[in-house]
Amino acid sequence: MATHMQSASVAVPGGSVSSNRPKPGFMSRLAYHLQRYWQLWILVAPGLIFMFLFAYVPMWGIQLAFREFEPSKGLTGGDWVGFKYFIQFFQSPLFGQIMWNTVRISLWTLVMGFIFPIILALLINQIGSKKVKGFVQTVTYMPHFISVVVIVSMLNIFLSPGSGIIGRFFGDTSLMGNSGAITAVYWISEVWQHCGWNCIIYLAALSGVDTSLYEAAKMDGASRLQLIRYVDLPAIMPTCTILLIMQMGSVLNVGFDKIYLMQNTLNQTATEVISTYTYKIGILGGQFEYSTAIGLFNTVINFLFLMIANGISKKVNDASIF
Repeated sequence: MATHMQSASVAVPGGSVSSNRPKPGFMSRLAYHLQRYWQLWILVAPGLIFMFLFAYVPMWGIQLAFREFEPSKGLTGGDWVGFKYFIQFFQSPLFGQIMWNTVRISLWTLVMGFIFPIILALLINQIGSKKVKGFVQTVTYMPHFISVVVIVSMLNIFLSPGSGIIGRFFGDTSLMGNSGAITAVYWISEVWQHCGWNCIIYLAALSGVDTSLYEAAKMDGASRLQLIRYVDLPAIMPTCTILLIMQMGSVLNVGFDKIYLMQNTLNQTATEVISTYTYKIGILGGQFEYSTAIGLFNTVINFLFLMIANGISKKVNDASIF
């Protein structure tokens, strides 16, 4: 008996759709996408090219951490030595001190630099006068534009023992040369310089709060502190979470320029961090493969902190960056 092969069909409202209709291939879907959104790709192309050239192409040099570098042979010409330089760093007598200094300074800066902008934004948001609010905002974020060199010079002048505005209260003790006080000097100056600038994003989040919430809370007899607790804080909490996760990705990154300028023979035991040690070993000492290994180790640790913080945040309050 003759069998007639017919295409199977699926009944749908208003007609039928053939089940063996070929799906469009990748190239045809890509061509359709580019045909429809080519203007957007032209706009984003300079940024993508910049990222590729300055963020991804330099990653080719990471393999230097696993090779015996020979300048005449280039990055890939030296002998493969595996994790030799990582082990050398872990076994270095300075490893414990450098890691402790880095973690201590970076955590203090991260925590205080995260809390104070939130507090400042909440306080500024409670100012009723627009002129006063604008003046306070301008005054608080102006230090952000001061050069790091100028900031360190100001610290040396203000903290000078005996003659400085602040240093005179500590007698002959030099805070810039005190290994026990240099961490506080670093993070306090960081908070002062960047607090006003970092609070702008929180003020932007607070500006989107429905004013009817404030009116309803005031009608119920809410005080200013209760407005902050029950209206402002829930409004900026998602923003705080995202920014904290992003900052965790640089938890071991202490700004090289500032800590290097603040470093002297008296406080070096407390200010020698990964970035300054890498500079001295790699640039000044010429051990490029060793410094590359240290930098790669630092990057991997930061990436792990970022992933852990993102995972915890995603499970706790369903807020994450990916």
